[in-house]
Amino acid sequence: MSRKFYKCNIVIFGAHGDLSFRKLLPALYHLINDGYIDNESRIIITSRTKMNDNENINLIKEKLKIFLNTEEKFEEEIFKKLENLIKYCFIDFKNDKTFKNLEKILVNNQNEERVFYFSTSSNFYETICKSLDTYNLISSHSRVVLEKPIGKDLISSKEINEKVLDYFEEDQIYRIDHYLGKDTVQNLLALRFSNKMFVPLWDTNNIDHIQITLSESVGVESRWEFYNEYGAMRDMVQNHLIQLICLLAMEPPHCLDPNAIRDEKLKVLNSLRDIEEKDILNQTIRAQYSEGNINGKKVQGYLSDGSSQSETETFVALKLFIDNFRWSNTPFYIRTGKRMANKSSEIIIQFKSVPHSIFDNYTIPNKLVISFDPNESITLNLMHKIPGLDEKMKLQEVKLELNPPRVLVRKNEAYERLLLDVIRANPTLFMRLDEVKAAWRWTDKIIKSWQNNITPMQNYKAGTDGPTSVVLMMAKDGRVWHEH
Repeated sequence: MSRKFYKCNIVIFGAHGDLSFRKLLPALYHLINDGYIDNESRIIITSRTKMNDNENINLIKEKLKIFLNTEEKFEEEIFKKLENLIKYCFIDFKNDKTFKNLEKILVNNQNEERVFYFSTSSNFYETICKSLDTYNLISSHSRVVLEKPIGKDLISSKEINEKVLDYFEEDQIYRIDHYLGKDTVQNLLALRFSNKMFVPLWDTNNIDHIQITLSESVGVESRWEFYNEYGAMRDMVQNHLIQLICLLAMEPPHCLDPNAIRDEKLKVLNSLRDIEEKDILNQTIRAQYSEGNINGKKVQGYLSDGSSQSETETFVALKLFIDNFRWSNTPFYIRTGKRMANKSSEIIIQFKSVPHSIFDNYTIPNKLVISFDPNESITLNLMHKIPGLDEKMKLQEVKLELNPPRVLVRKNEAYERLLLDVIRANPTLFMRLDEVKAAWRWTDKIIKSWQNNITPMQNYKAGTDGPTSVVLMMAKDGRVWHEH
């Protein structure tokens, strides 16, 4: 199959940071090897550490050997293709004059495709934009990628975005959420809107509730100071979880045009029922992990990793509702946390029971299980007769795998898809400004109530599935969390 080669200059700010080494450079390594990036493109590595080209190349090679997936083998031949495109550029954000170094590399060709990737704190976004503008490096063919978190609340997010909009048009801005680059997450659209059997069932009349779990077994570790400013609500709920809810709950777009999809997602965001202060205790849980065991190894609690005084949550569970015709009074239960028992990302669509069972043994309601971490899979749980000659028919639950045939090819990582979409100028999987504002508006109300201590901070042992209250949240509704 022939592929289109894309010619582009990709400038990574913060290129010697953790995200770049772990995700961006491995993604570019694969995109180049898979034949998507033209060999006349350039990847410009910027850093405030002064070094020559050879030192930069050796550092990148060393990091790729560490951070390529364990099933992959670093190959010199592939790296040589990447190396041929890389240019090093010393830039200190605090010194506007250092952007002259970038100007020399990009010269005066305003017609070339340029992607500026801001793999930095959002505090530097305005400074970088201003310097790019000073040296006339932004053109109508330029795009900018903004990494989260963009601000800490609606006010700060709006301020940062408006500063970037002083230099780039909205259609040039790509606000990235790596969860949306996962194949299984994108498959939600295909599953929902291309299968006749699901289309009439996807509503409050047929679905009892929906669960989403994004759990991590790792703690905050070296990121304690950063994480302590944001917490699980800002770090996970405001973007990843809300975006998943949008894909699950949105109406069918009239086509796959990026804005058609994002228009429908915005309608979901605007339909999220506010969790008022009177409901905060019943519908929200916040907690911090304490000392515990992960895989038989003792680990410290959150406060031991940093300050002994912190009101930052490492775990969040919410019960929320979408007030529209399709989802009226259908609860969405979401939970996310660090230092939990397992690393897991999954969505559970729990269908309602049949109105009347003609079988003696209990009929378990059908369940659609969508997993996208650590393994990507889609499973439909159905009832099936137990084979045998028993006088009375008995049933058991069986799992129908909806996954495509396994092929012996490398699975693409989320950042490969997202970087390629930026190069292609396809914004479908990126957040539009009105989406960001609507998400912050909703989460800000919960955070404000927490700051007023309406919901006290709870604790859970590292290596567990969160505080016991999260089980009770479901139990009092006659429901349970899905377990592996």
